[in-house]
Amino acid sequence: MKLSSNEVVLITGCGSGIGKALARAFHQRGLQVCATARRPDTMRDLQAEGIMTMALDVTSKEAIASVIEQLRAKGLHAGVLVNNAGYGAMGPLIDVPDSEWQRQFDVNLFAPMALTRAVVPAMIARGSGMVVNISSVSGVMTTPFAGPYCASKAAFNSMTDALRMELAPLGIRVFTVQPGGIQSSFGDSAANQVNLAPDSPYQAIREGVMARANESQSKAMPAEVFAGLLVDQLKRPTCPPVIRIGEKSSLLPFLKQWLPVRTLDRVLSKRFQLDRLARGKG
Repeated sequence: MKLSSNEVVLITGCGSGIGKALARAFHQRGLQVCATARRPDTMRDLQAEGIMTMALDVTSKEAIASVIEQLRAKGLHAGVLVNNAGYGAMGPLIDVPDSEWQRQFDVNLFAPMALTRAVVPAMIARGSGMVVNISSVSGVMTTPFAGPYCASKAAFNSMTDALRMELAPLGIRVFTVQPGGIQSSFGDSAANQVNLAPDSPYQAIREGVMARANESQSKAMPAEVFAGLLVDQLKRPTCPPVIRIGEKSSLLPFLKQWLPVRTLDRVLSKRFQLDRLARGKG
């Protein structure tokens, strides 16, 4: 990966976790970074380390246009776009309101596509560029109590596949990153995003619902380790189009591909206590 002096690595969701670690990893390898987050105050440490920071609400077209214009005013443009911002809406599907479904897809799918559309024309004009979409292994294997998140990441994976094929002839490389368990604030955020109605039949197995919200943090890889491994892979000409790093990032797709559906359903139902609900032992 080689960038000219007027190209930056534009990263979303740098207020914490993977995004912040990626900003540092790219910066430490000598690349100019523009780190963005909805709340600029969460990036003060990055700014102190010499990393350019900008406010960006990825769901706002006006905010996206403002970032592009601020870069342009500095004589810069995005040579690499890392769509990292996202969150996980958790809970039984029947308890997730329409508004949460909309927000989940707004943030995890529609926002990164809007940002991609904003930066890709300049990449096409130059005949080079890179788009890195941070998805999730949850987009490959669906689990109970994470339906909106899994669905949004499955759609994100599919969108990235199409984008990769469509942009390749124009000189732009597109990568799907499907992390497994990575240490971040995702678990805390997901726990705070659990939708569980007071009269929900799943209140009887609330512990199982909450276990899914915190699942990604079990034996999780440090975000700094993940970021370093990812950036080093992206720098290689032979980097695979789908990158899996982190706890269970290869195991879960393997199980999804090779286990019979009923067997996998039983395994996941037991893991998240649905078997107790079925037997009336909640």
